[in-house]
Amino acid sequence: MNRPVAASGITRRIGLQRLFLLGGLLSFSQQKAWAGKQLEEPLVDSVRTALSSAISNSAPPIPEFQDTESRLNYLRWLGAMSERLKKKKPEWDVRREFLQTVWYESKRAGLDVSLVMGLIQVESNFRKFAVSSVGARGYMQVMPFWTRVLGDGDAGKLFHMQTNLRFGCVILRHYLERERGDMFLALGRYNGSRGKAPYPNAVMANKRLWDWAG
Repeated sequence: MNRPVAASGITRRIGLQRLFLLGGLLSFSQQKAWAGKQLEEPLVDSVRTALSSAISNSAPPIPEFQDTESRLNYLRWLGAMSERLKKKKPEWDVRREFLQTVWYESKRAGLDVSLVMGLIQVESNFRKFAVSSVGARGYMQVMPFWTRVLGDGDAGKLFHMQTNLRFGCVILRHYLERERGDMFLALGRYNGSRGKAPYPNAVMANKRLWDWAG
């Protein structure tokens, strides 16, 4: 008598799993912070020095443009992204500062801006003070050990917007270089789940929400 119920339950679970894989990735990031545990790994001195230098540069996040068209392109992007982000950050000044900083830090690290936006959505759902179950902090859910490895050890700084985005972008660029340009593996390493598909798939799915043709 119980077998049909069990079979129904299994079928329901399979259906839910398929729903997650096909479309649920976008809603996953709308819940709590979903950060894995970035692993503390030994760094050779040259890499540590380069990363520390990249982190310590305190230039304000003010984009610079070579020509008028480039600036107009940025302003069009800012307007489009502002509309998409309005529900997450209702205040224009806060939204503008955030988007400007994401643009600046992404470009500085040689990363696709829409990729970074997708990662932020998955990691923290755009919450500045998000903390994961393993202690990762801020917008890009940076593990506190990075402040000791590359900075002065003050993990509280990871709740500062530019500092958090700077660390996150520099770390992702580092992982991308370690994986020789393989974004799937780099994203997995960022999440502490290298080689597993759910996290990279979620980031790439959310990236599409922030793609912009220009």
